[in-house]
Amino acid sequence: MAVVLTVLVLFLAGFLASFILLVIGAINFDFSNSEIPPGVTQPAKLRIIHIILICTAVVGKILENFGICTQVSFVRYVQGRKTLGADPKLFIKDLWFEKVPVRIYQPKAPSASQRRGVMFFHGGGWVFGSLETHEELCRFIARESESVVVSVGYRLAPEHKYPAAYEDCLNASQHFLQHLQHYGVDPARVTVCGDSAGGNLAAAVSQTLAGRSDLPRLRAQILIYPGLQALDFNLPSYQQNRGVPLLFRERAAFYMLQYLNGNATKLEEVLEGSHIPPDIKLKYQKWVSPDNIPEEFKVRGYKPRVLLDCTTEVYETVKRFCEPTLCPLLAEDTIIQQLPESFILTCEYDVLRDDGLLYKKRLEDNGVRVTWYHLEDGFHGIINFFDYCGLSFPSGKRGLDRVVEFIKGL
Repeated sequence: MAVVLTVLVLFLAGFLASFILLVIGAINFDFSNSEIPPGVTQPAKLRIIHIILICTAVVGKILENFGICTQVSFVRYVQGRKTLGADPKLFIKDLWFEKVPVRIYQPKAPSASQRRGVMFFHGGGWVFGSLETHEELCRFIARESESVVVSVGYRLAPEHKYPAAYEDCLNASQHFLQHLQHYGVDPARVTVCGDSAGGNLAAAVSQTLAGRSDLPRLRAQILIYPGLQALDFNLPSYQQNRGVPLLFRERAAFYMLQYLNGNATKLEEVLEGSHIPPDIKLKYQKWVSPDNIPEEFKVRGYKPRVLLDCTTEVYETVKRFCEPTLCPLLAEDTIIQQLPESFILTCEYDVLRDDGLLYKKRLEDNGVRVTWYHLEDGFHGIINFFDYCGLSFPSGKRGLDRVVEFIKGL
């Protein structure tokens, strides 16, 4: 018995020592590879949130090394632990739309007319995020805009590769549009909305539904710091904000590859820009180019990159990056022209800022009305921290208020 206890104590001591060393190493690595620009308000809060996320990932890695669970599943578990009680102003119900789990938020107060409808697709790099992680956000939108909100629990990568997430969001949206009367929703006032990867999915779904005559036409699309292309990870915002939490440049490309292939084996080629042949890049340069970014967004430093060659082997693994359902910025003008009124939110200290700016230009060039709101002191993911315990950011609340204001104006 004494021997067993000794072995157990030694095992726990080794586990604890490994954990401490890994956490210290991860935090030190983060400090040396990250940068919080002076323009970010309350930088200490952002640093704390980032450290919490790093520690969660480290614990997940340790558990994975011991064969207990995967790092991804642990992080998902931790993220989904926050549970909220009943909401006095909302009916909340979990349902299935075409085999896709959804959560519906309906205001309890009686309405003299049919309500607006919002299809919401959560962010999380197609790898993380769930109905739970965006519960508070969806409740806020439903309450404050007095709309019926449908949050979609689409399948996640790397277990479910592209186009699984897109197909789930599209199928759920089609189901909702076909059954609006069951939820008291006005067919003329349905919007798709999403943040980050969810913004990508909202844009893709909006494009697909634009040409459908058998369904009610979408009233609007709301894209909150969306990721919309994977041809160029060296745009000004990717260079300027490459180490700004909560989304590093490298992680943005990593998540896109996880969604596409279920792995990130061509990460270095994607980051340096040698994953797409020059002739194809030139074809899309009219839409994906630093030349289309206003000059005021380049003042923090930007170095133009030369076009690099690409091997056939590399391109074969990522050629679907040219599909608009994965990278909506690459859709043809004939599709863009059919899109509904749009709201785009961007953050100055976000690698995805320029994706939003480029899409804004494309929409405006094709006659689509765009409401653009830019958070000068914002960073990627800030909307989720509009009311986050003691770590909330006024800018996040300000951005979310503008989203609600836009919805109420529809």
